[in-house]
Amino acid sequence: MSKKLGFRKALESILKKSQVAAKKKAISIFTAMSVAHVDDEEPIPGEVCHVEKALPKGEFYIGQWSGNLPHGDGKYLWPDGCMYVGEWFKGKMMGNGKFCWSSGATYDGEFKSGYMDGNGTYSGFSGDTYKGSWVMNLKQGEGIHSYANGDRYEGEWCGGSQDGRGKYLWKNGNNYVGEWKNGMMNGNGTMVWSNGNRYDGSWEDGFPKGNGTFRRPDGSCYVGMWSRDGKDQNGTYYPSGSLTDSLDWDPQRVLSEDLKDCTICPGEKVSILPSQKIPNWSAMAVKKEGKGRRLSKLHSRSRSSDVYDVLAASEGWVEDRAVRALHENSNTRMFRPLFKKTVKKQGQTISKGHKNYGLMLNLQLGIRHSVGRPGPAISLDLKPSAFDPKEKVWTKFPPEGSKHTPPHQSYDFKWKDYCPLVFRTLRKLFNVDAADYMLSICGNDALRELSSPGKSGMFFYLTNDDRYMIKTMKKAEGKVLIRMLPAYYNHVRSFPNTLVTKFYGLHCVKQLAGSAQKKVRFVIMENLFCTHYVIHRRFDLKGSSHGRTTCKPESEVDTTTTLKDLDLNYIFRLQKLWFQEFCRQVDRDCDFLEQERIMDYSLLIGFHFREAFSPCPSDVPSQPQDPENEDAPRLSQASSRWSSIRLGINMPARVEKTVRKMDCEAQLVGEPTGEFYDVILFFGIIDILQDYDITKKLEHAYKSMQYDPTSISAVDPKQYSKRFRDFIFKVFVEDT
Repeated sequence: MSKKLGFRKALESILKKSQVAAKKKAISIFTAMSVAHVDDEEPIPGEVCHVEKALPKGEFYIGQWSGNLPHGDGKYLWPDGCMYVGEWFKGKMMGNGKFCWSSGATYDGEFKSGYMDGNGTYSGFSGDTYKGSWVMNLKQGEGIHSYANGDRYEGEWCGGSQDGRGKYLWKNGNNYVGEWKNGMMNGNGTMVWSNGNRYDGSWEDGFPKGNGTFRRPDGSCYVGMWSRDGKDQNGTYYPSGSLTDSLDWDPQRVLSEDLKDCTICPGEKVSILPSQKIPNWSAMAVKKEGKGRRLSKLHSRSRSSDVYDVLAASEGWVEDRAVRALHENSNTRMFRPLFKKTVKKQGQTISKGHKNYGLMLNLQLGIRHSVGRPGPAISLDLKPSAFDPKEKVWTKFPPEGSKHTPPHQSYDFKWKDYCPLVFRTLRKLFNVDAADYMLSICGNDALRELSSPGKSGMFFYLTNDDRYMIKTMKKAEGKVLIRMLPAYYNHVRSFPNTLVTKFYGLHCVKQLAGSAQKKVRFVIMENLFCTHYVIHRRFDLKGSSHGRTTCKPESEVDTTTTLKDLDLNYIFRLQKLWFQEFCRQVDRDCDFLEQERIMDYSLLIGFHFREAFSPCPSDVPSQPQDPENEDAPRLSQASSRWSSIRLGINMPARVEKTVRKMDCEAQLVGEPTGEFYDVILFFGIIDILQDYDITKKLEHAYKSMQYDPTSISAVDPKQYSKRFRDFIFKVFVEDT
């Protein structure tokens, strides 16, 4: 009893030196208890029990304990007033918990190895609040930050700063929607001032730079090149025509005056990081070893060579100890490269001198003309005439310009829009903003050209922001899309969570220069892998086995390699409600494709490993709303624009490693190994423009004589649909 009282007095004298808030927390924790020193007799190894331990330097722990380490639920108090209440795993804050600072700031959310990592909310002492995703103590992913001064940011973060797409709202009513880099407006974006002024265009380091348009409420506008220093400022001012309009308006006023009230709030800095408060369990273990005590393993992680090699090659991950040392001894800017995508972007930039440079300019000119052309108010109820194959618009683009087209540096060409009203309505249906769409494709940044991974010989182009993919196509494919357009429109309108490719436009460029008037047809589509996550593995799956392998050694497979059916070595495990919705949607989409006589489509899958080292899952995937519940919002409506997790996009899931039997070459799905990984999944049904025409029928007849008819891709749409579904429902299973 005297020992207990003596310790209580010593503890109270230490706590008096901390702040009042810390004392109140201590009182709530230290109720009547028996206190055991860390040197006292330990529990049986492996046994989990409840303890109350006084630790060196005046620290105190109450909770579950196993093998000389906190393990389970527990509370930890530091003498400076900091406190953690939550889950522990082998001596580390791991799982859900709450960390409180003596200043009054709190973090309530997920932890991994002592770091704020996962979804969580930080409430600062000054009034700042951030709710969203974290990676190793830094804001990373989607999140909303409400600043103490009344400003607000919603969007993407990287390494603790705004980075990616986001929306910033100032207290004075100004707002910016667009791209960010290192905490500054950078890329394509739109600024709208509270007085009605608006700028649409390119930004660099927080200022307009490059192509842009500034509009005022009276109808006047300035269109041209912007430059902060004025040297490269070049454009045209279009007055409103009113008597009060000033013809000597200077665009530099926007830079020197209008942007003064658009300063980005730096936000509150975290005083000390939870990972810096982790007790030195190894020192305690050494102390006990000197007394002949049995040492427990402090930290053992099983590393899978597959995941470790992928991450090391693609993201520049380093050893856990080096990460911690770097993070705890450097500022966030030095630490940021660990979270940046170090993977080189796919494709070759189409710069001047590239063989398709002229085609890219024509494409951008045509898109700018098509999207910018005024049209009637959009109604989702389209008339049958809008789908007429003859519904197309030709526009001539002479180099010197015309009444409706600007002068340009490319060759003379004609531009064709197919069913423009239908695709304009589809873009609205898919929530594609016209200004964002035009800036992504037609902004300052060039497109990137990808060689086709398939046998079609067609080319793919990616916008610099990775949002849109442009594919050249054969005339036959264009005809198939026009033919199935009414059914496609009704399908995507009826099922917002459809997995089939999203089409945004169908166009044609006809070169008029020279004797050979070449036509290039292309379609603009959604890029499934537009994400701040690195896609570590990607698969193109059809459910057939003949020729369905990449034939690359493991050493040559990287993050840009598209693997096939026989390369697949994973099973994808979805949470129950997601799995049910997935099965329903695959059935709907396959029924639609079968009715339209489409075959040879595939499921494109990409995923990002969430854990660098541990193969064990630590996060439970987010649950969708139950689709059977009529009162629940639809999956596509349940997420905001900036944090969309929907079927096939940004989906938390688990994958299980599989191994194929050596004596069974045609085995498409391997045997489960029990080795699991947390991943972020992206998937969708692509290549849906191949109908079962005479060419495919002949291919089926020819290959059936040489190979097993069930193993080839070219089969009847009904048979293709059944085989595809059977395979996909073996690859995707419910997570139990």
